[in-house]
Amino acid sequence: MDFSDSVEDGTFRSELRTWLEANVPTPLADRTDRYEFQRQWQKTLFDAGWVGIGWPREYGGRSASPVEQIIYLEEMGRVRAPEALGVIGLNMAGPTIIVHGRPDQKDRYLSKILSGEEIWCQGFSEPEAGSDLAALQTRAVRDGDEYIITGQKVWSSYAHIAD
Repeated sequence: MDFSDSVEDGTFRSELRTWLEANVPTPLADRTDRYEFQRQWQKTLFDAGWVGIGWPREYGGRSASPVEQIIYLEEMGRVRAPEALGVIGLNMAGPTIIVHGRPDQKDRYLSKILSGEEIWCQGFSEPEAGSDLAALQTRAVRDGDEYIITGQKVWSSYAHIAD
């Protein structure tokens, strides 16, 4: 099997490599402002068209092929580029909205997910509830314009910085 790049894939790799060499920031480990640093890096990627590359062009992505997405990950790893802050939005919420969202939801959320303007989180399980949440014990009770949530959350990702 030949794993060398096609002409098109080589062009893609070269374009990305050139951009990364000119733009990749100092390593994240050297930063004290981790989340703001990652948000700014995501915005930099967004402004240059290098975030959400697998998303359709009509929603701000590059419509990158699976091979181009692999090249992207290889090149990002090669230069040890930092991770974008909004990985939940980029990899889970955004693609779900693209497939199942209404036009107004797509307009409202997708560009802000890509740019890092809004950060999404995920939360799943409860003790004794299992991964499908069938035995969920959390309750939300409306109190005026807010909900008061009681129960015990055991897993969430990026909730502390999410919008």
